[in-house]
Amino acid sequence: MRERSDAILADLIHRQAHESPDLDVLTFEHLSLDGGATPDEVRTFADLHTNANRLAQALIDKGMGYGDRFALMMRNHPEFVEALIAASITGTVAVPIDPRTKGDKLAFMLRDAACRGVVAGDYSLRAIDQARDQMAGGGWILALESGEADAPDIGEFSGVDSLTAAIDRPEATVDVRLQSPKDPLQIIYTSGTTGDPKGVVFPNERFGGFAMLGNLLGYTPTDRPYTGLSLTHGNAQAVTLGPALGLGVRSVFSRKFTKSRLWDVCRLHGCTTFSLLGGMATAVYSEPHKPDDADNPVRFVISAGMPAAIWESFEQRFGVSVFEWYGAVEGGLAFKPIGEGPIGSFGRPSPGLDMRILDDDDNVCPPGVSGEICSRPAAGGEAQVEYHNKPEASADKTRGGWLRSGDIGHSDAEGWLYFDYRKGGGIRHNGDFVNPGFVEKVLAEHPHVDDVFVYGVPAASGAPGEKDVVAALTVVEPGTFDSDSVFEACREGLESNFVPSYLQVVDEIPKTASEKPQERFLLEAFGTDADGVFTRS
Repeated sequence: MRERSDAILADLIHRQAHESPDLDVLTFEHLSLDGGATPDEVRTFADLHTNANRLAQALIDKGMGYGDRFALMMRNHPEFVEALIAASITGTVAVPIDPRTKGDKLAFMLRDAACRGVVAGDYSLRAIDQARDQMAGGGWILALESGEADAPDIGEFSGVDSLTAAIDRPEATVDVRLQSPKDPLQIIYTSGTTGDPKGVVFPNERFGGFAMLGNLLGYTPTDRPYTGLSLTHGNAQAVTLGPALGLGVRSVFSRKFTKSRLWDVCRLHGCTTFSLLGGMATAVYSEPHKPDDADNPVRFVISAGMPAAIWESFEQRFGVSVFEWYGAVEGGLAFKPIGEGPIGSFGRPSPGLDMRILDDDDNVCPPGVSGEICSRPAAGGEAQVEYHNKPEASADKTRGGWLRSGDIGHSDAEGWLYFDYRKGGGIRHNGDFVNPGFVEKVLAEHPHVDDVFVYGVPAASGAPGEKDVVAALTVVEPGTFDSDSVFEACREGLESNFVPSYLQVVDEIPKTASEKPQERFLLEAFGTDADGVFTRS
């Protein structure tokens, strides 16, 4: 008989449910959802154990066998967590998919992962129904009735069963089928910005590593982490969910990221830390100043990509410290503890990891010289990544034993590491490499601007390798937007080559599940929507 191990999610929850059954470990808040008109959804360890076993029985009833895969397509609900635990219990594999995904991209993921069914929020049913033929036998669907305004009635679709009814069934206890912590728990897809998404296979033991990450991040037993990042993305699982389940740290989740209600949520629930990605930090910083900005219980922010241009201003305005870190869904981890190292650095590699800046010939770049950020085990051996059904891509990602991030960075003389830009994504304008963070800071501070993302388009001059600077904006009051005022603020606050060539006003900046702006959609709109583009005079 296999011994229980906290490296297996099902075993971890079993232990916690017996040792701390009544601990309200997860709170899915409703202040940002509907102003608190409906009650928060709270789960104790006992709740998670009971509901996950019931859902595990439902998966077995659907004919799911060991190693079979199902898509997990919903916003941040407690049922997402219970479905993930149910996958661990049954030895099946969950495939988290951003619930906004639709069309060819959704069809590709369902087909590529060979999903046999979907556990989904009802708001995703229309998209799933159109791609249903990509699943074996047409695919089964368990749908959560969310109560959201944009959600259809699940009765409109054939062969859709209620997830709530499955969880409300008489209590069931299912024997854990997993044989080893190395058995896969989930397949998480990359964003697919340069081609079809690639599915990274996550063993159970990697989620077990997430559970211990809270120690590295500096969580204490009294901390209360918060996130609005999607649980379909590795950040929310690693920084918030994993430590909550592993350490019993009471954590708070929003159904979706909210920049306008973020501080109110933290105040209401006493949240002491939360997670941000680079684009989110700029969005939060662009909110109008309030006299109580620093009146909050947050002691530090866990940031992945805090723009250096706003770093210190962000800390001072909101009365927080920034814990900066760097990582990817494939692996590689570095961090800069609070109060250590220079502003703008993402830190040094985590214990047990060798991280270097390499040139095209795998030589280590000297300080100040840019190259690819690569990592491997410090004790020897080669980095390993498994892309589902893509052995050649897996081998290329770890060519020469190094995990090749695809990110360009540099080090300084003291060994601190810095991110420069995504490989192939730098903005070179009139011979200068433009730092988007400086441009975004100036624009975020303008009273007309609500959110901003800076990217590049091929230069009108036709100069090889050159790009013109585009600032994609959402605005506070569309009818009163003054492009001349925004350009003037840029001329006053930036060197000439950093001033955007174009302002692109959009209704919403398209973003991934990890709140990363999707440049390709902005590029498409830039070429077709001339009415929304303002040119620098």
